[in-house]
Amino acid sequence: MAPEISDFRNEPLTDFSQPENRKRSEEALSKVLSGLGREYDLRIGGESYRSDKKIRSINPSQKDQVVGVFQAGTAEHAARAVDCAARAFEEWGRTSPDARADLLFRAAAVMRRRKFELSATMVVEVGKIWPEADADTAEAIDFLEFYGREMLRYAGEQPLARIPAEKSQLRYVPLGVTAVIPPWNFPLAILTGMASAAIVAGNPVALKPSSDSPLTAWRFLEVMEEVGIPPGVLNFVTGGGSTVGDPLVVSPKTRLIAFTGSKEVGCRINETAARVPPGQLWLKRVIAEMGGKNAIIVDSDADLNAAVEAVAVSAFGYQGQKCSACSRLILMKDIHDAFVKKLAERVGRIRMGKPEVHENFMGPVINEGAQRTILQYIEVGKKEGKLATGGGAGPDANGFFVQPTVFTGIPPSGRLAQEEIFGPVLAVLTPARDLDDALRMANGTEFGLTGAYFGQNRARIEDVEQRFHVGNLYVNRKCTGALVGVHPFGGFNMSGTDSKAGGRDYLMLFTQAKAISEKIV
Repeated sequence: MAPEISDFRNEPLTDFSQPENRKRSEEALSKVLSGLGREYDLRIGGESYRSDKKIRSINPSQKDQVVGVFQAGTAEHAARAVDCAARAFEEWGRTSPDARADLLFRAAAVMRRRKFELSATMVVEVGKIWPEADADTAEAIDFLEFYGREMLRYAGEQPLARIPAEKSQLRYVPLGVTAVIPPWNFPLAILTGMASAAIVAGNPVALKPSSDSPLTAWRFLEVMEEVGIPPGVLNFVTGGGSTVGDPLVVSPKTRLIAFTGSKEVGCRINETAARVPPGQLWLKRVIAEMGGKNAIIVDSDADLNAAVEAVAVSAFGYQGQKCSACSRLILMKDIHDAFVKKLAERVGRIRMGKPEVHENFMGPVINEGAQRTILQYIEVGKKEGKLATGGGAGPDANGFFVQPTVFTGIPPSGRLAQEEIFGPVLAVLTPARDLDDALRMANGTEFGLTGAYFGQNRARIEDVEQRFHVGNLYVNRKCTGALVGVHPFGGFNMSGTDSKAGGRDYLMLFTQAKAISEKIV
């Protein structure tokens, strides 16, 4: 008899104020640093491959430090990965849901054991401070635990209306080869979530990680291989979007694409996948989680100190490089000046520097191109509004640092209010006359991912809950930090295809429903 599965519980976060946890983080960091510069292969069908051209992952806080050397995969490698996944589907798609779920539970146990090493990898490779990296690892564990349980629920008896003459059932069956294209900003959590959802649903994966975070993706591969994932069920192909990503999307053997990244790339994938090449027997399904231009509204009766703290953390946590980050602040006219003063003081206390230093709150942005683009937006902000704090590169020229920056007086139609910057730049919009005006500004972009409202009046809270058009709305708390199972995550409009990662509907996107009825003789 299989062991009883406990109810899902979110993975606890690590308390880095404890000396033992500090010690373990330092030991894990030393281990990661000792392996810098290694070369890593492609893994396709359980076999290793190399290519002539290479990709180098760079430490963004020490740009002369090579984290790892990876293969620049080709279209041929992508095609081979899809072929291997298609062959593996013949067996994996028929493997019992219990066995597939058990694979995820065992992977979660390995991640839990390797938690500090996984987090240290992200500290070095993508510039996350320890609490951010630890939360990323915890979320990855949560996805494994949650989707394993969800697969068991989906595999159970489904409620149907019954008729006397027939025995009927509804089964959720796998789709087929899944291309998983994750981002660098949650390089373990989002990758694990998309890939594990596909795998537990019975769909072999061709994984193309971001070229900014391939070592973190390799760690996921290591975990899955340690727990015995069959060859071809998870194929690891590093490379560029045009050389690897596009062939994965257009292949007639690909059934599903799971993507998280920019609006531009997501729209292109959606358009490309809609075309039906010769030999393709289905319409491809696309799960696209894209950008955000998230707003926090602070009403006149809000707890200003709590709101200031939430805005600072939402806007500048992980350098503003979260799709859920607060990038627009909407204040009522009567509290505007007092709030901005408090916020500028709070932001001015943010410590920025190397992410491995526990006292630092902000590290570097991901790469040189991101730093350059963010600094260009800061120059735009100086023309559109008034600089309240920040406004330049960080003090360490050996890393890609940008100061936490706040502008006031930004018009709702301005570039800083409309375009996704993906960096530590907060636009305080022109003051709102009333709640209607605030909501018009909040809803006045093409995105609809997250948002938050601070206020005490119950009628106004209910009004905001009805009219603030975002997929994840938070009241009197920050607009980042969604928890698996607690806050199913995904947005409206150009923020994506309305998927809800970490929710009870998510696995349905990786399956198709098959109704079976047998006449009772």
